[in-house]
Amino acid sequence: MQITKDTAVEFHYTLTEGSEQIETSTNGEPLSYLHGQEGMLPGLEAALDGKTAGDKFSVTLEPKDSYGEYQEGLVQRIPIKHLQGLGNNKVWKPGMSAIVDSNQGRHQVTIVKVGRFNADCDLNHPFAGKTLTFDVEVINVRAATAEELSHGHVHGAGGCGHDH
Repeated sequence: MQITKDTAVEFHYTLTEGSEQIETSTNGEPLSYLHGQEGMLPGLEAALDGKTAGDKFSVTLEPKDSYGEYQEGLVQRIPIKHLQGLGNNKVWKPGMSAIVDSNQGRHQVTIVKVGRFNADCDLNHPFAGKTLTFDVEVINVRAATAEELSHGHVHGAGGCGHDH
């Protein structure tokens, strides 16, 4: 089956910038998404269009097709209690990534400076302004279920795990 609008797609990827590997899914579960539902980077989704299970390819994306250009001045002071993702670390330090929930959804931010109660955070995505190469292997393509389409995301084996 070809990847077209409203198909559920699973794929593995390795992400590099130049010769540096940034992240990969090959050691874990493949990434899942609904094609044509704006849940994927536009440039990557365009490259996946029409592919089938077993296809392997590379695509290099300019910032405009991935995480956007880096924007100066996007630093905001955020109360430390709103930062998520510290894990086993004891304290936030400059350069660390955090997750923040806002009215616009979840955002990944980078800590610039830490005070007693607040942290100055760079709101640019850590990959903003970077030209990225995705090495992709399509694992599975299937028609999305009506429930997945109404929720706007792929469900795992046990359903979607949230109430509606």
